[in-house]
Amino acid sequence: MVGFKPSDVPPPLGVKMASAGAAACIADIVTFPLDTAKVRLQIQGEKTSVQNIRYRGVFGTIATMVRTEGPRSLYNGLVAGLQRQLCFASVRIGLYDNVRDFYTGGKKVNPGVLVRILAGCTTGAMAVSFAQPTDVVKVRFQAQMNLDGVARRYSGTMQAYRHIFQNEGLKGLWKGTLPNITRNALVNCTELVTYDLIKEAILRHKLMSDNLPCHFVSAFGAGFVTTVIASPVDVVKTRYMNSPPGQYKSAINCSWVMMTKEGPSAFYKGFVPSFLRLGSWNVVMFVSFEQIKRLMMVTKKRMETTS
Repeated sequence: MVGFKPSDVPPPLGVKMASAGAAACIADIVTFPLDTAKVRLQIQGEKTSVQNIRYRGVFGTIATMVRTEGPRSLYNGLVAGLQRQLCFASVRIGLYDNVRDFYTGGKKVNPGVLVRILAGCTTGAMAVSFAQPTDVVKVRFQAQMNLDGVARRYSGTMQAYRHIFQNEGLKGLWKGTLPNITRNALVNCTELVTYDLIKEAILRHKLMSDNLPCHFVSAFGAGFVTTVIASPVDVVKTRYMNSPPGQYKSAINCSWVMMTKEGPSAFYKGFVPSFLRLGSWNVVMFVSFEQIKRLMMVTKKRMETTS
C-alpha cells in the first residue's frame, strides 16, 4: 500500500499488522480530545444536558469540558480506545494489502477502484467483529460527564466491560454492531481507497514527490471525503451504542427518532470535529505507519544478517 512501489519487497503480514496497530494508537493519543468532542456533539439533543450545559463547536466543546469537568475529561475512554485500535486498526489496515491481492488472484497488477473498495469494506467489517466491545466502552466513557453530584455509569474500563456484560449480556457488548460494520466498512474503504487514489494522482502528475507533504495532502483529503460519507452512520452508531436498554428498538429506530425529532441536520452533528479528527488522525497514522513499518523492516533485516 502506502510508500511501497511494486518493485519493493512487501513487508510480512505480521509487520504490517503490528505497524498499523502501533501507528493507530499514536494517532488516537494525539487526536482523542477531538474524538471526545465529536461524541459529545453527536449525543447533544438526545436528552437535556446536565445543568443546561450546551456544547457549541469543536473548540467550544473542548473549552466547556475543560471548564466544567477538567482536562482529564478529554481523554475519557482512552484505554478502551487504545484497546480498540490494537484490535481494529491492525486488522482493517494491516490486512488491506493481502485482501486486495486475494481479490486480484495474486496477480501483480494495479488493482481497480472496485477491487480496492471491496478490500476496504471487507477488512473494515472484519475488524468490527474483533473490536466491537472496545468501541462500545469507549463511546460510553466519552459520553459520560465527570461532574460532582452526577452519577457515573462506569468507574473504570474493566468495570465497564463487566457491568455491561452482567446487565446487558453479550448482546450489550456487541450493541450497534450493524451500524458499526456499516460505518467502518464505509470509513475503511473510503479512507484507504481515497488516500491511494489521491497519492497516485499527485505522483502521476508530478505535483509532489513521495514524501511527507504528499502524505499529508493525501491523508487530509481522504479524511474529508470519509467524513462526508460516513458521518450519518457514525452519529447513529454513537447514539445507539450510548443509549440505555430500551431507549431505541434498533439502529434503524434510532435513525427514525433522530430524523423525526431533530431533522436531517442531526445526522451531521459533530461534523467539524469529525473532520478535524479524521484529517489529523489520518496524517498522524499514515506517517507513523510508514515510519514504524520501515523501521521494523530494517530491524528485521539486521537481525537476519547477524543471526
